Amino acid sequence: SAVTLTDADIAEMSKSAVEKMDQENQVDTSDYHRRLQRLTENISVDGLKLNFKVYLTKDVNAFACGDGSVRVYSALMDTMSDSELMAIIGHEIGHVARTDTKDALKNAYLRSAAQNAAGSVSGSVAARLSESQLAELANSLAQAQYSQKQEYDADEYGFEFCLKNNVDPYAMYHALDKLADMSKTNRNNASAIVKAFATHPDSYKRAQRMKEKADALQHDRRKRIKL
Repeated sequence: SAVTLTDADIAEMSKSAVEKMDQENQVDTSDYHRRLQRLTENISVDGLKLNFKVYLTKDVNAFACGDGSVRVYSALMDTMSDSELMAIIGHEIGHVARTDTKDALKNAYLRSAAQNAAGSVSGSVAARLSESQLAELANSLAQAQYSQKQEYDADEYGFEFCLKNNVDPYAMYHALDKLADMSKTNRNNASAIVKAFATHPDSYKRAQRMKEKADALQHDRRKRIKL
């Protein structure tokens, strides 16, 4: 029988997958944690209670998921300034706000359910997940590949997120530009977020779009001051 998933199922799977990621990664409790806490303590997203953790890893990555968990990798924090880091966090939250993350998780589950012939049985979907299915779902959060349109939309969200949180409007541009540079030099050994840039040929165009938005904003501000 066909697999049916409710929003509650997806939220529960999302929570289980993040818990698995938290167990499998070394979670920082000192300097990285304090820096992230300082940056994010006043962030709010409509109706979503956010919780943040840093994974100590050489991967340059970050992800957010539907239960409000945002995970940032220490190597990304090493690469980005505070404002750039906020822009990336905003971008990742954008994928949640626009349900990209939910869809990626759902598709990963449906793929594994098809392989395991797991039809819709009564009871909690998350409770019935095998270890390998849970690992696949966790991987789909950390390694999600989004379409070009989804990435553009998340960039826009990240830009607005920066404005809302009093972060430099050029932060999104600088962060995307850095990631685009990294994807050129690091193509073979790239982590998820860098790979996403390597697979989308117009990475610099994405950065440029954000620069143009910031330029337009500055222009409007200057005009208003003159008035």
